Amino acid sequence: MARYIFITGGVVSSLGKGLMAASLAALLQARGYRVRIRKFDPYLNVDPGTMSPYQHGEVYVTDDGAETDLDLGHYERFTGVSARQSDNITSGRIYQQIIAKERRGDYLGATVQVIPHVTDAIKEFAQADTSSEDGGDLDFVLCEIGGTVGDIESLPFIEALRQLRNELGREQTCSVHVTLVPYIAAAGELKTKPTQHSVRELTALGVQPDLLLCRCEKPIPDGERAKIALFCNVRKEAVIPALDASSIYAVPLQYHAEGLDNEVLRHFGLTAPAPDLARWEDIVDRYQNPEGEVTIGVVGKYVGLQDAYKSLNEALVHGGMAHRVKVNIRWLDAELFEQDDTTIAAHLEPMHGILVPGGFGERGTEGKIASVRFARERKVPFFGICLGMQMACIEGARNTAGIAGASSTEFGPTDEPVVGIITEWMTAEGLETRAEGGDLGGTMRLGAYPARLAGNSHVSSIYGTTEISERHRHRYEVNCGYRDQLEHGGLVFSGMSPDGLLPEIVERPDHPWFVGVQFHPELKSRPFDPHPLFAGFIGAALLQARLV
Repeated sequence: MARYIFITGGVVSSLGKGLMAASLAALLQARGYRVRIRKFDPYLNVDPGTMSPYQHGEVYVTDDGAETDLDLGHYERFTGVSARQSDNITSGRIYQQIIAKERRGDYLGATVQVIPHVTDAIKEFAQADTSSEDGGDLDFVLCEIGGTVGDIESLPFIEALRQLRNELGREQTCSVHVTLVPYIAAAGELKTKPTQHSVRELTALGVQPDLLLCRCEKPIPDGERAKIALFCNVRKEAVIPALDASSIYAVPLQYHAEGLDNEVLRHFGLTAPAPDLARWEDIVDRYQNPEGEVTIGVVGKYVGLQDAYKSLNEALVHGGMAHRVKVNIRWLDAELFEQDDTTIAAHLEPMHGILVPGGFGERGTEGKIASVRFARERKVPFFGICLGMQMACIEGARNTAGIAGASSTEFGPTDEPVVGIITEWMTAEGLETRAEGGDLGGTMRLGAYPARLAGNSHVSSIYGTTEISERHRHRYEVNCGYRDQLEHGGLVFSGMSPDGLLPEIVERPDHPWFVGVQFHPELKSRPFDPHPLFAGFIGAALLQARLV
């Protein structure tokens, strides 16, 4: 029987509900429980796939091809449990499904309303697919409700939560409310009133929280904890302080020290062995006590918001943990490199590795191509991901294969389409097709696809195998018609789709470390299991740092 933990937020947004959910799940997992985390997003987009990274941060892609909220990345990184399409729902998708049913006549003439139809759909989503990865039943399902209590958009989700608590009973459900206890420097005091008002708002909607996780800059004195407990109708021990941590990977240990997991188990009347936190202690030790450092330049187009590259940032940190080194990331706007060579050299010469990440559209692409050229000519470790691999192929075509007009059809008509849109490809279910001028949402090559690596390649030695599976999110592919010319110029196609039609990985054997991949390896990296490509890239950067 799965038990449900509902996580809401109050006072302000960006309090870290996703990290809290991931940390609590990791603590329960460390006690031997099987867990899964779900995210309810109140916005009306069907999914975040067509949203600007500046609006929403990165789009996190699951193995089964769902485009989801970036919080699912935290869930996977902290628990190692692969997310599914069924772990993220939006108001947009719920309304889309309900309206489709109404148009088909499925409701038999009934008036379709928020209650019960929308709330029933939310409850069905919360309770669906409760099997664990090993086929057994889940012990805990953690459900994070996006937004802030009081938002109009989240009201149906709060109402569904209220109904579920009544239907399942308190012994099977727990409500955790994340709030803010601000410190007023002028008064030298922590203020509990915002938390009191937030809980009052939640209880007015019919949900009494069982635990309060209070984000704060300063420790909360016992007297203030007692005050919060009194006014919010919870036990004093259920008021959990959540101070700012030195690293997100220190949060599980910090929350355990404050008694979060103990209080959750007490609520459910469960006893369990003490959690095995050895791997989290090792992760924190590696992060806080590095034995060296490297500097990586990330040449991208969304560098104004680091959440646009959240998984990439964390995967680089994981690569550093693998070698016990600190990774200093320099976020570099690709448009800076569309100037003269002196400007490019000034920004890139201090870097021990250069990474060009994914992206969409033409803006900044010439700067990315210039950074690839710099890495190739200066023998600096280079890692190209998705669009970054495509830019490596265009740079190679122009400067080593003699194809001066090489470009991508994504950027407009070209006589030398080294990169172009694909309209059909094979999946495990069969042939997938896409109209060239069709909808943008959900029409990309999405999810996990297999690839075969050349046995004598650099990447096969990195992976330790010639058969891999990685997650994709892209609409354009490198044109295999240019393979012979590119390989003659030194850029080898070392990874291909099983049918041999779609390039997955390119590398330069004459370069210390030059790899481009069409997929997104950052999506499968974990702090306790760094992705081999990121571990290899940081290892090469560490060697570069010792050479300069």
